[in-house]
Amino acid sequence: MRIDIITVLPEMLQSPLECSILKRARDKGLAEIVVHNLRDYTTNKHRKVDDYPFGGDAGMVIQVEPVDRCISALKAQRDYDEVIFTAPDGEILSQPMANSLSLLNNIIILCGHYKGVDYRIREHLITKEISIGDYVLTGGELPAVIITDAIVRLIPGVIGDEQSALSDSFQDSMLEPPVYTRPASYNGWDVPEILLSGHQARIDAWKYDMALERTRRLRPDLLKD
Repeated sequence: MRIDIITVLPEMLQSPLECSILKRARDKGLAEIVVHNLRDYTTNKHRKVDDYPFGGDAGMVIQVEPVDRCISALKAQRDYDEVIFTAPDGEILSQPMANSLSLLNNIIILCGHYKGVDYRIREHLITKEISIGDYVLTGGELPAVIITDAIVRLIPGVIGDEQSALSDSFQDSMLEPPVYTRPASYNGWDVPEILLSGHQARIDAWKYDMALERTRRLRPDLLKD
């Protein structure tokens, strides 16, 4: 998989993309993540990519020309399955969405910034808009990292134990059951005996029951369907 991220703040993405699972995926050649500085695609001699909005509103708006030039340059090199815009009013990122995106080959993620982007970008260049929650951030760089992480960790071979990703919260519309490790007893706090029994069928049933109980208590909205 290849993910191209377009941003006005490439330095904000450097550290997250060089750590943990994302670094492992890149080192293994399972994911190619390329960051593009939008300022490299402007014709403005001062490398400006934003301007005042028509209509007299406050704030600055990313211009359509540099975004179009960047996306066109990328599309001239390969076909893309999705061109994603990180927008607070987009579709909320979910595990099923991440599962679906992880099956694609090439993705572009455009990071929003300032007051927003010229709406013609969203009308003509973007194929999917994604939000990570009902709140506004300074820019789309952090959402882009979150989207990238959610996708890349699902690529076969990225995580050593692939069953670990398949048993994460939200994979089956439920939260994870509680997990424990050694020691079995600490400070009078004991691991549930069923997990020490070695009876896998009963352990699996306990895990399902606990996942269902936690979901009903903490996220009943997940069970509405």
